[in-house]
Parts: sequence; C-alpha cells; structure tokens
Amino acid sequence: MKKKELKSLGKEEMEKQLKDLMMEMMKAKSQVAAGSAKNPGQVKQIRKNIARILTIKNKEEGKKHE
Repeated sequence: MKKKELKSLGKEEMEKQLKDLMMEMMKAKSQVAAGSAKNPGQVKQIRKNIARILTIKNKEEGKKHE
C-alpha cells in the first residue's frame, strides 16, 4: 500500500488493516520457515506496510498532544 492510500483510511479501517497485515505476516513467516513460500520477499513488503501504518498512527497521536 502507498502512503497516500493509508492516509485516506479512517482510524478504524487502519486498525483493521494493521490486524490483517499482522496475521498475513505470521502466515508468510511460517510458509518461509516450512519452505513452501511462493514469494519469500512478501514478508519484507508486509513488514514495510505495517511500519507505514504505525508511523501514520504515531504522527496522528503526536498532533493530538500538541
């Protein structure tokens, strides 16, 4: 996902997306460990998307405290 797409999501949608990505990352990691992964680079992409969501959430929380 792009940063613009994530910023357009609501708070609840972003939380849902974060949960979905966490579950997807667990599945992808287990597939890589078992050796049955179709795309081992997928873990890296998922991790980056999770980081993007967390960064946006932290910035929004920082604005509330100012």
